[in-house]
Amino acid sequence: MTDKAAAPKPILAVTDVVAIIVGIVIGAGIFKTPSLVAANTGSGGTFLLVWLLGGVVSLIGALCYAELAAAYPHAGGDYHYLIRAFGRELAFLFAWARLTVIQTGSIAMLAFVFGDYAAGVLPVGGYASSVYAMAAVVVLTALNVMGVQQGKWTQNVLTAAKVLGLLLVAAVGLFRAASPSSAAPAASSSPAFGLAMIFVLLTFGGWNEAAYVSAELRDVRRNMVRALLGGIGAVTAIYLLVNLAYLKGLGVTGMAKSDAVAADLLRAALGAGGAMFVSVLIAVSALGATNASIFTGARTAYALGRDFALFRFLGRWRERADTPANALLVQGVISLALVALGASTRKGFETMVAYTSPVFWFFFLLAGLSLFVLRTSEPDAPRPFRVPLYPLTPLLFCVTCVYMLHSSLAYAVSQAWSVGALTGVVVLLAGVPFALLVRQREDEKS
Repeated sequence: MTDKAAAPKPILAVTDVVAIIVGIVIGAGIFKTPSLVAANTGSGGTFLLVWLLGGVVSLIGALCYAELAAAYPHAGGDYHYLIRAFGRELAFLFAWARLTVIQTGSIAMLAFVFGDYAAGVLPVGGYASSVYAMAAVVVLTALNVMGVQQGKWTQNVLTAAKVLGLLLVAAVGLFRAASPSSAAPAASSSPAFGLAMIFVLLTFGGWNEAAYVSAELRDVRRNMVRALLGGIGAVTAIYLLVNLAYLKGLGVTGMAKSDAVAADLLRAALGAGGAMFVSVLIAVSALGATNASIFTGARTAYALGRDFALFRFLGRWRERADTPANALLVQGVISLALVALGASTRKGFETMVAYTSPVFWFFFLLAGLSLFVLRTSEPDAPRPFRVPLYPLTPLLFCVTCVYMLHSSLAYAVSQAWSVGALTGVVVLLAGVPFALLVRQREDEKS
């Protein structure tokens, strides 16, 4: 039963939010980007250093988000910070972009990763990847519509499975794999530290999704800091351990030459069975990240519906299930359309990267700037947690966002004639008339 007056309830524990953070951040990147990082570092020490720095940068961002989420707990997350700092029009455009580009594009991208590896384990025809991707979106959306308990337990199980699997990969690399020859040449004659950091930060991406469940976290003013720091700490530790195993088993040169570092590591140590295990592990990992993205993504659409009459149908909370059912269903339909778009290009993952990246980093930067604005415009607001070393800490976060925005724009320009890049821009701009319509209606009422 849907109740317009129903609202999110604080029923999630710290461990549930940590599972969401770990589930989103540890997607498929850790199985692919280490080879790209190795090719742009040139030494084992530098290789491990950039992964450590990735954790530090994420920690800096998490401290900023901890202040915002503790001071302004809301299902809208970034959307709520933007509406308070920059006004309704810009916040509306962000919610539109998240519903149609950022989050749904990420869901489709992760679903394609699941589809690619599931198709390798159990082929079902020429479009197997797309079929599996669509099935993942449908099944996981249905589970979350059924209720928050089903959604969170699905996430907890998938996160536990992927963490255990990664720890097994690390154990094999550290204790079973033979070390490569120390005489191997350097991985790259011209290391590019900045490019390596781009790949690392992409692999760390997604921890900010915790902000979207702040209204559902028990004792949020105290526990949000714990959840963010615990989640990022766990991810950083896992990444360092797994990459140390890659380094020991394959070496920097071996990683740089590998298209599938985890598969190559386990194939060398355990044979064909090890490679099959990695395929299943990556599929489970991508599935967990997809579910977490579905869980958090619908919260922004719900907040949009609560604030703007034009999208009122999205702002209904199903009281019995404790879920934003309408928002979940609309998000699922858009995600399926994007899976179909990716399938039409035959390069689903790459299409979705071009579709989402520039828009994501632009609004991520604005979320960081909102901390400065709200410190000035609402100086008396209760802040149970204050970011340390202000304003240096949020400034470093914003500088990182500018750097990543520039890099993603450069990538989009290089893909200027791709379907994904063009479609992402068009869909974002399509939200502008809606934003103007909303403003016109509000002016008429006033």
